[in-house]
Amino acid sequence: MIYILLSVSCSVAVAVLLKLAKRYKINVLQAVLWNYLVAIIMGFIFFEPNIMSLTVLPSMLHFSLGILLPALFLVLAASVRNIGIVKTDIAQRLSLFIPIIASLYLFGESFSVLKTAGLVIGFFAICFTLFRKSSVRSEQVNYIYPVVVFIGFGTVDVLFKQLALNNLSPYTSALIVVFCIAFVVALLAVIYNVWIKKQKMELINFICGGILGFFNFGNILFYMKAHRVMAENPSTVFAGMNMGVIILGSLVGIVLFKEKVSKLNYLGITMALLAIILITLSQRNAV
Repeated sequence: MIYILLSVSCSVAVAVLLKLAKRYKINVLQAVLWNYLVAIIMGFIFFEPNIMSLTVLPSMLHFSLGILLPALFLVLAASVRNIGIVKTDIAQRLSLFIPIIASLYLFGESFSVLKTAGLVIGFFAICFTLFRKSSVRSEQVNYIYPVVVFIGFGTVDVLFKQLALNNLSPYTSALIVVFCIAFVVALLAVIYNVWIKKQKMELINFICGGILGFFNFGNILFYMKAHRVMAENPSTVFAGMNMGVIILGSLVGIVLFKEKVSKLNYLGITMALLAIILITLSQRNAV
């Protein structure tokens, strides 16, 4: 579970940086671009990959992740602008149930009573934790954003699981290839904005992107490590990540950003903790 904890910490750090980016008017697309450049550099420094393994033609799995990752960053930012943080968070966390279904039908995992109970409690924990009164009027809501966030994040989780289990190449090399593709996609988008929309390249976006890249690299690296260590129990990783982000994210929001939390939200946080305990116990009993 240590890899899940590390991945959760990095994931929450990324969310905090994106929240601060909005406050300080950071260009998210430019930050995303430099984020992938830093992730690539860190990959070469820490993994020291065999160059020959990187020259192998990337598969559709690599291309899918390389395109989806930067695209989802931008969709997430657009969703927050158009429908608000609350509905976006709900869609992102509920995407957990796409990989959970994949665990059953694609990866052939069997669920124990403890794990099933943990997942059910986790579902209600998500709903209770994210329940807040929204200031966005119903007629202004464009439901295409939460649908794309829901499907997109659920699909990325499943694809990363497949990448972690792919034995054709080391997962560390595969990760660098994905980051390279994501960098090219983000670069094309930035070139379009600079050339056509006349946006300026600013140093602050590079600095923020570098910090973002450090935590984004750690988030994905530890997430894939968790899937490799717990290859027979992917739902443990899927659920542990989401419940962990809920608990740590809520605590960070309360302490750092002074977010208002209702009794129902506290109930959700408690239920998320209980869900993690049950899923962890089910993992130990399975060993």
